[in-house]
Amino acid sequence: MITIYHNSRCSKSRDGVCFLENAQQPFETINYLENTPTKAKLKALLKKLKMTPIELVRKKETVWVENYKDKDLSDDEIIQIMVKNPILIERPIVVNGNKAVIARPIERISEIL
Repeated sequence: MITIYHNSRCSKSRDGVCFLENAQQPFETINYLENTPTKAKLKALLKKLKMTPIELVRKKETVWVENYKDKDLSDDEIIQIMVKNPILIERPIVVNGNKAVIARPIERISEIL
């Protein structure tokens, strides 16, 4: 089953949902702002994405700029910050089995279908 970590206020996230609907792929939607991934879940997502924690952070978000931007943080600290502030998690994340992409551009979803 395909999963999309989604924020309904984000146009790219909405585009990801439409892409999956148009591809006629069954999928599950997780509103990650309401159902924040745990530290373990974020680590698993990072492994599937083949990314480091800092690469998953939305670095232009006010929370990041005002509180964390110039700090020397460990990977575990960055993950914990994303758990505490899920708005910092880049989106949309689309997962299919052991593969995942950040769907920017949206066509990247095709890489894991």
